[in-house]
Amino acid sequence: MPHFSPRHFPSGLISFLLFSTLSCSLMAGEEMRSTLQDQQSVAVTIYNQDLALVKDQRRISLGSGANTLAFRDVSAQIRPETALLRSISTPGKLSVIEQNFDFDLLTPDKLLEKYVGKTVGIIKTNLVTGAETTEPAQVLSVNNGVVLRMADHIETGVPGRIVYPDVPANLRDHPTLVMSLQNSGAVQQDVELSYLTGGLGWKADYVAELNAADDKMDLSGWVTLTNTSGTSYRNARLQLVAGDVNRVTEQMQQIRFTAKMDMAAPAAAPRMAEESLLEYHLYTLDRPTTIAENQTKQVALLSASQIPVSKELVLKGTDYYYQGSYGDLGQKIKVGVFVEFDNKESAKLGMPLPKGTIRVYKKDATGNAQFVGEDSIDHTPRNEKVRLKLGDSFDVTADRKQTDFKTLPNPTKGNTLFESAYEIALKNAKKEAVTVTVQEPVPGDWKMLKSSHEYNKASSNTAVWHITIPAESRTTLSYRVQVKY
Repeated sequence: MPHFSPRHFPSGLISFLLFSTLSCSLMAGEEMRSTLQDQQSVAVTIYNQDLALVKDQRRISLGSGANTLAFRDVSAQIRPETALLRSISTPGKLSVIEQNFDFDLLTPDKLLEKYVGKTVGIIKTNLVTGAETTEPAQVLSVNNGVVLRMADHIETGVPGRIVYPDVPANLRDHPTLVMSLQNSGAVQQDVELSYLTGGLGWKADYVAELNAADDKMDLSGWVTLTNTSGTSYRNARLQLVAGDVNRVTEQMQQIRFTAKMDMAAPAAAPRMAEESLLEYHLYTLDRPTTIAENQTKQVALLSASQIPVSKELVLKGTDYYYQGSYGDLGQKIKVGVFVEFDNKESAKLGMPLPKGTIRVYKKDATGNAQFVGEDSIDHTPRNEKVRLKLGDSFDVTADRKQTDFKTLPNPTKGNTLFESAYEIALKNAKKEAVTVTVQEPVPGDWKMLKSSHEYNKASSNTAVWHITIPAESRTTLSYRVQVKY
């Protein structure tokens, strides 16, 4: 930094600089700083809804009586109203009188903004001699540009380099929680700061591989962590809560950081321990892990092999064509492909599954795994079924048409009675027979008058058929139904 020679400054500016330096020295002497170097341990519990609980334990030194503690390197998205500092080594001897969260971080623009109405130094360089001179200037405004009051004129823009006497106390290089404390305990003690924060999230991602017969699969689960909270958590004890925790809608605007997502290599960790917590599920990693700032990483959640699955081809109808005459209802209609498995121990699984995405693969004839579809699942407890839609069949399609429709006289006042008939041609281009589940949502008060194939009434408004189609052939389902509204 260039040397400030007294001859370049009026006496008022010199007095200002001396006063600022003295004041900052006093403040530096009074304020105790705690950084990550003081950290003894940190525990992070992450919820599904951009919410985490941080417990940061540090060893600090305090004087007796009143103290000001600057607790640096907290999350930039901390909810200050949830912060709680307690002494672990001397419980009851440390109390918090006041706390302030300083989230204005040190940048050239912020620094200049804080000096509006104050005096700075402007260093100018002589283009011929290269000599530098420093002139005092008062910052009048920084709105849409800089406005300075020089000795005898006003200038816009910055005519040189700006030098500042010091950094304002409320402008920090790291997010800092500043607390006024009353200490009647030891000089050195272990404290824990706990708080809720945004910017930490997790989701589950699963990878499944079907076998050749589509009746078994291997399943691996990963926890994907994302940290955009503005700080790192080194060697953290990590826990995850799966479930929908109720939260009061926040009115305050949270600070957001742009995240540079660096995907860390999946850790070869064992299955995470799981336990019930109230009406939620808690997953605990059995080893410390570092959650770096602006990073996405994965840790292993579970692994299971040879899980029994069933594949189903499903053709779903709609209910609108039971109320009028429509004729042709579609050609080459897609037939959905679904797989289903039981989340229970007898099926070699039986672990509460957090909501996430399951991506399914299957090996081709040369042994290379190919992606065949994905679907999302909600939180799934033990002993529940998991059903995934992988896509639509290429070789199995359907043609649907309405073959008859009429309105019948109905003696009941206020009711309408319809009768309609349908044909569904199911086509199979595969070299093996397939079975298609046909689901027809029939509205109103209905009864089946005639059907070419056996059906069952799956629910009050759904008729279901299981139709087998020979290889490279077609099968036609025809039925007649009466509907009363």
